Amino acid sequence: MLATGAAGGYGTYSNIKGAYNSGTALGAVAAGEGATAVLALVLLGLTMLGQSSPAVVRAGLWALPAAASAMSAVAAPDGPRTVIYAITPLGMSVSAEGMAFLARRIVVHVDGRDAEAEARAAAVVQALAYHRARAANHPDKKIRKRSDRASWRLARKVGTADTTLGARLLDVQRERITTGADVALGDMFAITVTPPTAPVTAGRDAVTAAVTPALPPAPEPSAGEVPVTDGHDGEDTQVNDPLTGLDGEGVTPVVTPAVTPVTLDQLAAIAGVSTPLIGEPLTDEQIVVVLRYLRYSDDPPLSYRQTAAAFRESGFTGGEARIRSAWATLMAQEESPR
Repeated sequence: MLATGAAGGYGTYSNIKGAYNSGTALGAVAAGEGATAVLALVLLGLTMLGQSSPAVVRAGLWALPAAASAMSAVAAPDGPRTVIYAITPLGMSVSAEGMAFLARRIVVHVDGRDAEAEARAAAVVQALAYHRARAANHPDKKIRKRSDRASWRLARKVGTADTTLGARLLDVQRERITTGADVALGDMFAITVTPPTAPVTAGRDAVTAAVTPALPPAPEPSAGEVPVTDGHDGEDTQVNDPLTGLDGEGVTPVVTPAVTPVTLDQLAAIAGVSTPLIGEPLTDEQIVVVLRYLRYSDDPPLSYRQTAAAFRESGFTGGEARIRSAWATLMAQEESPR
């Protein structure tokens, strides 16, 4: 690049020297290629420092060689050499732009940020904010309309050539795709095992055999022993079985009381969030609470598709992506040791 710029400067000097004297040619080279070299060094230094270059520097890199090109074309003796004389000074512009471009790419690779792209993005966002404010609050209707159209034109430029934004958006999409694939595969390959229930046999004898352990027969009273009575009417006192708690007349089976289902309010209180309401926007934590409540509303617990269908039928609001993400969180909570 340096050799190309030096060759362009020497060619311009020799071309102009043939038509004018050496001093004029040297001044033309200094005004054209020399000033271009200075601007190239400024651009290169700002790029290496991670700063954006002013617009006047970028314009000067092409304006000064263009002036030298026009001066060389005027000094050409005939038509064919006019084209050659005009192209020669452009070697310095190409060298300067090439060095600045390569330096900017090196800085982006090392530091991970592009100062030029950030400066353009900041200018676009600032102009967009200004036009949106003017389109909403300016008293003149025509100006509001022009600003509204300008804001839509600027909206197309937001994020253009922003490598950092593109990388972040790809990371978000990868995470969503991973979560969706995990939920879909878990729903496809999940196996629900229903525990077998023990048959219940009707009848007092069957229940007694199930709940009463086998006891040895009571010994017959020997001669001279008196049966135990209550001391009033001579009748034998009825003693309950100390192991079963049952009297001698009948057997009453032990009945386990039904478990009271947990309400949505209780689940929300346990999770530390407000109770999810139908028709209102829900947070991610509230969606997890609703899915947990709907999943265990039946026995066996519902699958993802059944729970999602119940979520929509109940009237709760939430997109498919948020429901899948909340389901993945619920599955992770169920699989955790806690």
